[in-house]
Amino acid sequence: MNEHDGISRRALLGASSALLALGLAAPLARATTQAAAEGEAPSLAGKRIAISTVGTSIYFDSRAFQAQVEEVRRLGGTPITLDAGRNDKALVTQLQNLVTQKPDAVIHTLGTLSIIDPWFKRIAAAGIPLFTIEVPSQHAVNTVSADNWSTGLVLAKKLVADLRGKGRVLVFNGFYGVPSCGIRYDQLRLVTKYYPQIEFLQPELRDVIPNTVQDARAQVAALLNKYPKGEIDAIWTAWDLPQLGASQALIEAGRKEIRTYGVDGTPEVLELLKRPDSPVAAVVAQQPALIGRIAVHNVARYLAGERDLPRETFVDTLLTTADNVDEVKRLRGDA
Repeated sequence: MNEHDGISRRALLGASSALLALGLAAPLARATTQAAAEGEAPSLAGKRIAISTVGTSIYFDSRAFQAQVEEVRRLGGTPITLDAGRNDKALVTQLQNLVTQKPDAVIHTLGTLSIIDPWFKRIAAAGIPLFTIEVPSQHAVNTVSADNWSTGLVLAKKLVADLRGKGRVLVFNGFYGVPSCGIRYDQLRLVTKYYPQIEFLQPELRDVIPNTVQDARAQVAALLNKYPKGEIDAIWTAWDLPQLGASQALIEAGRKEIRTYGVDGTPEVLELLKRPDSPVAAVVAQQPALIGRIAVHNVARYLAGERDLPRETFVDTLLTTADNVDEVKRLRGDA
């Protein structure tokens, strides 16, 4: 395993005893299996691999993108890097150009499926093997993603447990069309359906890109004036940049009674989680570098003739609280 992107297999295995008491033993075992599986892959010598992404301005995007580029090079291939800068028009053009460039394979990360799936269809129709990250498409050979069903379930269960089944929740729901966000939101609604004393404040808030943190902070700051103490108990976000902005607003307003919940494990959120006055109750941390490497290895195996790859490869996420944040950082290779 590449030491720069992640901890070594020895360190990963060595962390198991420490994580056992923190409730991460099962995810660790599966993550260790994933790490072992990605340890060897066929050569990509002479292969041109297009690494396409919706953007690289966000932690998950940049870590997954960097890991793919480095792993393609390590396996002897040539990466063709394409970054749409979080612009849908640029993204469509980017995917359109791949049809004429004819790389040996394409790996694409994130995006709104309804916008990009027609172009996925054209790439596949051109005979170019398509692989995706966090975008399940019928046109992809394989999709690597976090297990968003279990991620959403775990986060929802944590919120319900902390609220003891009763409370008022503010929800950010701006990117339901992004499959990973939609799945997490649906899981939240599924779990809380059985807790009628949990109420979702309306209207739901819309998170945005760019300026996600600043916008979320401003929206929450305004709502704190509307809802005095005792009228909001928690804030849920499908990813953690709006969680970061919401948490900053809570700290600035001194609203210690409200807790926040999100997904990704952006370093700034993990650092905030360690503060004694932090409103962050939990964040489900992803492993983007591992996801990126696994995607490249799936491409290498496919191009080497392995045609029985699964349609989806799920990579575990890690429920992170103040009690285990340092261990999660070490596990991901952040520390």
